[in-house]
Amino acid sequence: MKEPIYEYDPAAALADPESIAIFMSDAFETGDAGYIAKAVGVVARAKGMTQLAKETGLTRNQLYNTFSEKGNPTLKTMLAVMHALGLDLTTRQHVHP
Repeated sequence: MKEPIYEYDPAAALADPESIAIFMSDAFETGDAGYIAKAVGVVARAKGMTQLAKETGLTRNQLYNTFSEKGNPTLKTMLAVMHALGLDLTTRQHVHP
């Protein structure tokens, strides 16, 4: 089996609030809870898991597990982490044709 030329880490591309907002907006549009949790984990890595752990009171291991593809964060945890990341969770009404 061939080794990949390089490993791409999407966290490296999340250098500013605008790119993070676009990334998270795209994740929420999928409606896939596992994908959204993983996306929050990517943003968390971009911002720094150690600092995020301090701000939320969760351990780094809890953060990695909760926001993995198989993670299932509670709403309380999701809101705490998003707040610590400087993100808001908002809603909008869907307009159906």
